[in-house]
Amino acid sequence: MANRMSETVANDSLLGTYLRTRRAKLDPVALGFSSQRRRTPGLRREEVAQRANISPTWYTWLEQGRGGSPSADVLDRIARALMLTELEREHLFLLGLGHPPEAHYKKDDGVTPRLQRVLDALEPSPGLIRTATWDVVAWNRAVAVMLTDYGAMPPEQRNILRFIFLDPSARDAQYEWESVAEFVLGAFRIDVARAGAAAEMELLVDEMCRLSPEFKAMWRDNEVRHHGERVKHIKHPVLGKVTFEYSAFAVDGRPDLSLVVYHPTTPELRDQIAALLDKGEATSR
Repeated sequence: MANRMSETVANDSLLGTYLRTRRAKLDPVALGFSSQRRRTPGLRREEVAQRANISPTWYTWLEQGRGGSPSADVLDRIARALMLTELEREHLFLLGLGHPPEAHYKKDDGVTPRLQRVLDALEPSPGLIRTATWDVVAWNRAVAVMLTDYGAMPPEQRNILRFIFLDPSARDAQYEWESVAEFVLGAFRIDVARAGAAAEMELLVDEMCRLSPEFKAMWRDNEVRHHGERVKHIKHPVLGKVTFEYSAFAVDGRPDLSLVVYHPTTPELRDQIAALLDKGEATSR
C-alpha cells in the first residue's frame, strides 16, 4: 500500500514538473497574451487553463501534484493548449494516466529516404515496410526477387491481403496456404486495432469479402494472432524450397508503419539470394 502511494506521488510530481517545463517554453505574445509583469518565462497557469478550457484551480492542482488522476479528455485539451508534439503528448499521457493515448490512425504512404536506405542495407535479407492496413509502401530488391515484385503492381494493389487471397502466385508459393492466410488475417486484425485504423480497414475488408469467399469465412472467425517472430517456408521458382526467419518491428516515430525482415536461415541461401540480385533488375522503392 505504501509503495503504491509513493509511486502515485512520484508520478504526480513528474506530471507537474513536465507541465511546468512545457508551458515555460511557450511565447505568450505569439498566443495573444500580454508580455508585461512576468516573473518567469512562458505562459501562466491560468493562461494554460484558459486555452485548455478547464478550471485554473484544477490545473494548478495538477501542477502541484494534488489534483488526482486527470481524464484522457483533460490531458488531450492540455496537450493542445501546450502545443505538444505527438511524442510529447504520448509522454504526457504516460505520466498522467500510466498508458499511451488512444490511437488515432493517420494515413501517410510516404517513407523517408533514410528508411529506404535501411531496407537496402538489409540485403540479401528481404525487407519491407507496411502500413497498419498492410499496404506495402517500401521494399528492397531482395523482396522483389524472393517474394513478389511490388514495383510491377499498381500502387493501389500493393497490399499483402490482396496478394495472399487474390493472386494465384501467392497461393502457389505457400506450402500451407490456409494456415498462412489465417495467420495473416489474425495479425492484420491486431495491427489495425493498435493503430486505431478501423475506419480505414472497413473499405478494404468489405471489398475483400466480396472478392474472396475464403477471406470472408476466415474474417468471420475473428481470430487474432501475434506477429512476433516466425519461420516462413516458400516455394521459389528458381531456388525451390527456401526458409526464412522473419520478424516485425515498429518504426520509431511512425506508429502507422512496421518494418518486416525475412532473414535467410543458412549462409547458402544468403549467397543464392545475393547471386540472384547480381543477375536481376528488380528495383526497390
